[in-house]
Amino acid sequence: MTTNATTPNQPLYQRKGAYIPRVAAVHDLCGYGKCSLGVAIPVLSAAGCDVCPVPTGLFSSHTAFPGWYMHDTTDILPDYLNAWKGIGVEIDAVYSGFLGAPEQVDRIRDIYATYPEALRVVDPVMADHGKVYPTYTSELCQAMAELAQGADILTPNLTEAAIILGEPIGDAWAGENITDDEAHRLVDGLLAKGTKTVVLKGIQRGDGVIRNFVGSQGGAFFEVSNELLPYMLHGTGDLYCSCLLAAVMAGRTVEESVRFAGDFVHDAMIVSSKQPEFQARGVSFEPLLGRVAALLQK
Repeated sequence: MTTNATTPNQPLYQRKGAYIPRVAAVHDLCGYGKCSLGVAIPVLSAAGCDVCPVPTGLFSSHTAFPGWYMHDTTDILPDYLNAWKGIGVEIDAVYSGFLGAPEQVDRIRDIYATYPEALRVVDPVMADHGKVYPTYTSELCQAMAELAQGADILTPNLTEAAIILGEPIGDAWAGENITDDEAHRLVDGLLAKGTKTVVLKGIQRGDGVIRNFVGSQGGAFFEVSNELLPYMLHGTGDLYCSCLLAAVMAGRTVEESVRFAGDFVHDAMIVSSKQPEFQARGVSFEPLLGRVAALLQK
């Protein structure tokens, strides 16, 4: 069951005995490259969750590789989700990420309507470093911004936060270097739109630190930071949000969950650096999944 807690020292989900919570993971499926469902399924499964995928698109590889192929699944989703109703599927959390078309936001709203008590986690995957991803139209960005307003947990980067708030993006946002006051303003703006808990990710100031700022409707605002490693990897945003949700579904507090996610991604990036062609392939996390499973041990 979910709770109405929005403070960092309270859980958003109360784990009950041996019950295995079910998470609808509304993401794309990528054949090669570490991202989306390829991250969410193993991470949440390790946290003792029953992951129920809702594929928003099928990709041959992630889009950093040339010549990628995408199949849009928008047309099949109504029948896909109606079939769930026919067999009595129950859902405890709805976790959405990359979307393929504006109509997919309507399908997520359908899931919300079917499972009104489910925790709503929105990773508004649509842009980074001041640029919108190549498959995203202005209509899809607007639909994603509207979806963000109903989230229990929202995890935007700086560019995505600006899009949701209707602010311009571009070179000014590419460096992701903003003050504490500006971060507070952005988080407050997102909370004012109805989001219950905001995690503003990836703020960098050239001092070897990467910062995430967390705010809630309960008035809390705090920073969680990690060492900034000297390379970027595809899929770290998906891994971050999946780890955060894994901790939440294990009954950890918001603050514990944010810290766990940051530490896990940092360490997974170090593991990744020891793999061949790691900067193209993406983040490798598999050897660390035991840490996710350990979340269930209190």
